[in-house]
Amino acid sequence: MSIRTAYLGKLLGLHLVAISLTMFGRAQATVEIMKAIVQDRPLLFIASLIGVTAGLAIVLAHNVLSGGALPVLVTLFGWASLLKGMLLLVLPPELESRVFIVGLRYEQHPNLFAAFALLLGAYMAYSGFHGETRSVK
Repeated sequence: MSIRTAYLGKLLGLHLVAISLTMFGRAQATVEIMKAIVQDRPLLFIASLIGVTAGLAIVLAHNVLSGGALPVLVTLFGWASLLKGMLLLVLPPELESRVFIVGLRYEQHPNLFAAFALLLGAYMAYSGFHGETRSVK
């Protein structure tokens, strides 16, 4: 794998692990924060811009859909971040809440989302730290 893939795997993996541990430790508070963010238009706008920027950065630097699971996961993470950021910019707040909070049943299953993030993050971080790297040409 490339050095860029390893770096992004470590970065995104450790980020997901940290977020998931916070979600496990404060599940109900996380649900309330997510609901509040959707209702706070200026904060949601800033969060959307950050998501679009992060997604674009990953997609432009690492749009790789071959070479193993980690490169594909990094690329999919970038596209998901870009798409989510764009949706949050264009959807009305009521629809955002219905899609991202109610539709995904985040309120009912925050620990399920935390477990998924923990497993994905642990895999990405492990693969980033222990994968064989090669320089990008």
